[in-house]
This record gives sequence, C-alpha cells and structure tokens, in this order.
Amino acid sequence: MIVLGIETSCDETAAAIVADDRRILANVVLSQLEDHRPYGGVVPEIAARAHLKHLNGLIRQALSEAGLGLDRLDGVAATAGPGLIGGVMVGVMTAKAIAAARSLPFLAVNHLEGHALTARLTDNLPFPYLLLLVSGGHTQLLEVSGIGDYRRLGTTIDDAVGEAFDKTAKLLGLGYPGGPLVEQAALDGDPARFPLPRPMMGRPGCDFSFSGLKTAVRQAVHALPPGPLTDRDVSDIAASFQQAAADSLADRTGRGVAMFRERHPAGGALVVAGGVAANKVLRSRLTALAETASLPFVAPPLPLCTDNAAMIAWAGLERLKLGLTDPLDFAPRPRWPLDPDAAPAIGAGVKA
Repeated sequence: MIVLGIETSCDETAAAIVADDRRILANVVLSQLEDHRPYGGVVPEIAARAHLKHLNGLIRQALSEAGLGLDRLDGVAATAGPGLIGGVMVGVMTAKAIAAARSLPFLAVNHLEGHALTARLTDNLPFPYLLLLVSGGHTQLLEVSGIGDYRRLGTTIDDAVGEAFDKTAKLLGLGYPGGPLVEQAALDGDPARFPLPRPMMGRPGCDFSFSGLKTAVRQAVHALPPGPLTDRDVSDIAASFQQAAADSLADRTGRGVAMFRERHPAGGALVVAGGVAANKVLRSRLTALAETASLPFVAPPLPLCTDNAAMIAWAGLERLKLGLTDPLDFAPRPRWPLDPDAAPAIGAGVKA
C-alpha cells in the first residue's frame, strides 16, 4: 500500500508519499518561518494563504520524487485537526478532491496521532508505549496502546512548552522560532544564576504548567539594570529557563513512567516527539529517565519530530490497513483530543 499524506495544521506546508513497508518515498516540507518571523509567531491568515498557494505544487513535487502518479496511490490522508482551522481546511479539501477524482479512500488523520505513531514508522515500535508530545501547541503525556487507543495521563493546564520557549526568546530579543535560539544562547549560560520556578514539580498527577515560568522569566528580565541586555544576561536567562523547563518536563514524565509501569510491568518504551524534542538538554534528561526505568528511549529523527506529512501518511496507512476510512463529508476540527474520555484541559493554550 502507498498513501499520500498532507499536513497543513500550522506553519509548515507538507506532502509525503509513504509505503506500508516503512519506506518514505518522498517527504517535502515548505517552512513559512520567514513569513511569520516579523510577527514573532504564527499568523493564522498568513499561514492559510501560504498553504493555499503552495500545496498543489508540493504534492506534484512529492509524486515526482517518488516516481509515481496518482494512479499508484491506495489512499489520501490529511491532517483534519487539531490546528489552525484555515490551514486544516486547505489540506482536507485538497485531499478530498484527489480522493473523489481518483475514487480513493480518504483518511482524516488526527495531527496528534501522526506524532504518536511516528515511532512505529521509524523504529517499528510495538504497542504499548508512553509518548511525551512537546511542541509549540502541545504538551501531553499519552499512553499509546493501539490505533485509536490512547489514554492521556497528563497535559498542560495553560501554555505549551514550545510556546514558553518562543516567548522567552522574544523577551531576550533572540527572534523566532524560539526553541533552537534559546538552546543556542544557553550553551554558554549559567543555569543557576536565576532561580526560576519548576511548575507543578512534585505535585500529584502528570499535568504540566508553563505560564508561571514565562512570567518569572519576564520578571527576571525587568529586574535587571535598565538598558539593553548584555550577552551574559541573555545566555544566563536562557540557560536558567531551559533548565527549569527540562526539570519540570522530566519530573512530570517520571510520574507518567511510574503510572505506565503500573499498567504495563513488562515491555513498552518512552517516546518523545514534537519540535521541542530536538532540545539536547531535554533529550539527555529523558534518556537518563528511561534508563532508570529500564525502558528503551525512542526519539525519531528531527525532520520527523517537527510537523511533516510523512507521519500523516503513515498514520493514514495504519488506519487504512484496519479499514478505518472516512467519508468525504468529514468536517475539519480545530480541536480534536486523542483521548475523548480525558478531562477537559483548563488553559486556552491547549490545542487538542
């Protein structure tokens, strides 16, 4: 089986062709960073217009790189939520049009499921496993037990960790996107100079919080002598923030590992996905955590951690093999939790 995947949920326009033997035949991603950089974040209207402008060309490019025509496809998958609804609509309508014109199955993929199943594409990982999903829009711990079978152990009650990185970078004048810029600035910094809080650390459950950490960073910046920040100030605040975020994530994930182990005494793995999964300090902490719990640690390659269409095509393939196709009147969803039985998230920063 071969499936075309389409991803347009945020600020990457992407198309990919993936086969069910785990070969990625093409994976094309067009970043919109330069379009959004002047605003310090993603502007939904600009993102939707860029998807509309570039998606058809990217699909043609993916097919060309794979050496295939539309007649070789067995299905068309698209991110149908959660995400910025304008962009999601562009991808879904394009996928539906191809599916209708070629009489192909249409697969409406949950963006979070794409991330959740990437480890099965890259590492042929069996169920069940524990997933830490960390990105600009999501911070969740999920028990992944099968296709469509997800149990949310924890989520952010306010802001996602990726957004906290972006806001910290903006406060420090580093630019956008914040994750890699904060990590780079922190290399020469003193993580102990600024005593920033570790939100939710030590509390029961596995929920996260990063709003207070963002506020503490702003207060630390404002408490410095008037005038431009020095390079030392920037490096030390970046390092202090990064350490606080990693401590909080490791603590909450550790509680998630304990809960996972209670339900699954043998087997399993700890998986991290999402753009923030690229952070080396976080990866180091999670690697040590997994070793302590005698769990394999799986982190897909960076291009498959950030938003991409290969993960959507793969999730579509997994669903197609089970006969889980969708009608052409499926409505895109700005919010779409993987675990419908989980308690509603408190904060407005949660996109699920």
